[in-house]
Amino acid sequence: MQEEREILCERHELVMERIREMKQEIAKEKSCGEAFASYFDEVADFLICLEDERKFLIGGGLKTASLEELQARNQALYADILPANYEGSYANPDCAVERLGEKFGVMLSFLYCEMRSLIPFVYEGRLEEIVIRLELFVEVYTAFVYAWQETDGRGGAPGTDDAGLAENVRQILYWFVSDYTETAVEEHLREWLTSEDNFAIDIIMNADLSDVRYLYAYGEYVSENELELARFMAKLPEEQINIMADTYTEGYRKGFEVAGKDLSKKRTVEIRYRLGFERMMRRAVENFEKMGLKAVCYRAPESILYNPSIFKAGYYGGEANRQYDFDHKDDKALFFDRNYRNHKLEVTRTAFEKYKKEAAVHAGPAVLETFGERDFEPRNKKYAPRMSEEQNSLWVEYRTRAGELQRQYIPEEERSFTIIAFPVPEIQERFDAALLQRLGMESAAECYRAFFEEIIRVNTLDYQMYRDIQQCIIDVLDTADYCEITGMKGNRTKLRVNLWKLENPEKETIFENCVADVNIPVGEVFTSPVLAGTEGLLHVSRVYLNGLEYRNLELEFEDGKIKRYNCSNFATEKENQEFVRENVLFRHKTLPLGEFAIGTNTTAYVVAEKYGVQDKFPILIAEKTGPHFAVGDTCYSHAEEVRVYNPDGKEIVAKDNEVARLRDEAPDKAYFNCHTDVTIPYDELGELAAVRKDGSRVLIIKEGRFVLPGTEELNRAFEEA
Repeated sequence: MQEEREILCERHELVMERIREMKQEIAKEKSCGEAFASYFDEVADFLICLEDERKFLIGGGLKTASLEELQARNQALYADILPANYEGSYANPDCAVERLGEKFGVMLSFLYCEMRSLIPFVYEGRLEEIVIRLELFVEVYTAFVYAWQETDGRGGAPGTDDAGLAENVRQILYWFVSDYTETAVEEHLREWLTSEDNFAIDIIMNADLSDVRYLYAYGEYVSENELELARFMAKLPEEQINIMADTYTEGYRKGFEVAGKDLSKKRTVEIRYRLGFERMMRRAVENFEKMGLKAVCYRAPESILYNPSIFKAGYYGGEANRQYDFDHKDDKALFFDRNYRNHKLEVTRTAFEKYKKEAAVHAGPAVLETFGERDFEPRNKKYAPRMSEEQNSLWVEYRTRAGELQRQYIPEEERSFTIIAFPVPEIQERFDAALLQRLGMESAAECYRAFFEEIIRVNTLDYQMYRDIQQCIIDVLDTADYCEITGMKGNRTKLRVNLWKLENPEKETIFENCVADVNIPVGEVFTSPVLAGTEGLLHVSRVYLNGLEYRNLELEFEDGKIKRYNCSNFATEKENQEFVRENVLFRHKTLPLGEFAIGTNTTAYVVAEKYGVQDKFPILIAEKTGPHFAVGDTCYSHAEEVRVYNPDGKEIVAKDNEVARLRDEAPDKAYFNCHTDVTIPYDELGELAAVRKDGSRVLIIKEGRFVLPGTEELNRAFEEA
């Protein structure tokens, strides 16, 4: 081990020396042509800045530096991709192509993006991750130098055969990704499944959380949002911190209990959170310890080797520029082919074999989501990488087979999860003077505090009351042949959802009575609809799904599957359809309706109305504020054989559909590894009716209000608003 470390240190010293020499060569003779020399010079500056940061960390700078110095250092590392600078950055694919040409711009923009992924590795002290990327940069630079030398430095092109050099660079990038995939996959599983040397947990448990300087220990971008959140959390009474954490961890425990799964067999739980919530997470880690679970946590990935995504999973800081993330979400298009797919699946299986004991005792994720961030309207850049149809198909196949691998080692029927959400300070930007005056508050900060307390209340509502009310709804739905849902006030929804037919209604039920365990807050009944006979249009005027806004989202169903989709985000229908396909259908050509549910949390809806943040609620809360429809897998995906019961003792039998039933004969066609909820808010809902076989209709909701006897209490929130 010591010998390996010494070799790594030597490689690091040599490659940094070469990068400094590169700077001198470029300054002296433009060793690879003026345009490309500028690129390599700027990226080398960034890498030298990172090396300075590494030495600062080794020297204990985090402990001695002032907050102002830490802020300045953090800004310097992320300055190039901040919105004010991004349009002129090589990290922007369009800018890179404009300055470097089409043959090289996209690849060199990707290379710079990969160099930027070094920031967290520098903070974690992961020298091998640093060395292999620095060596990649030098290798690409050397390819340009050799090509330039072939022309004796004549002309503006880097060589006599641009196509040959471009292919050479593509191969260098391809083999970097291929060669180091095994190491990356194994490291990811180690972080995910074992509790040893966990970087984030160490910060959570040992940092001085009263001093916001701790935020800079991660190496993540730290904006005013994270600073203000950490300060806000530090001032919350211990009682409120405990309520937040206890609700989160108790929901996790209940998830195992309700599903009849044995939590005592498990040893680790994966926590996911945003920087600023460490005080709550510390209490949560302690709670999990009492359950016999060690908390583990991994960073939301940045490097291509770790599958980065615009949908953050793990722990993460501020988003320096969401357009930057959006532009690079398909960088894998530069190399993703059948051979790479097969190779990654093979090394994933090998890694799981290495950690199979740890995988067997892993309990699943406990997720803390945030909402209230500034609106983001993505722009489609001309030269941002795009997956081809063949690559889309390969990616869908990869996700399916990777999911099967994971479930082989971490069986779905033995794991669980929980999700809870809280607002971030950025939501204060929505609290204008008119709202403050209406609420009788003096400042946006005061309003944020009040709103945060309202969300704590929403997350801790009386589940017994909801259980009893929701049972009234389920009793009617169990007698229905299908449901009809129609919109109002411009909502064009007109849907017929076919329901499971009960054989033994005395002992069986169609809908699950969901009362805040894995899915906090309380407030929904849901089922897996019958696909045949499920027809019509689902429309919402505005909705946020996984952090992306959709305007006039339309999903049209035929026999329970999407046959047409669109939105009005972009200027052309093609762009709109591609946006929906990539981020709602997750590149599938179609998806089935995996869930039909009725949200009953009118309190959450009224809170959103009161503070004017209806469009800011995450799916987790928004799905409880009206009927919702999930496209993709059912809620019981891969656990259909597990027997599940409602509080009244009846067994839930509607756990799959015609597609999921292919799981034995054709598992690759039975599952889609995605599940996205689309909610019609109460103020856009005309009617929701249960229709029996004899044609009689029982109204459950009419014009946004519950009208079914036994549900009157749900309207109290509207009346008291």
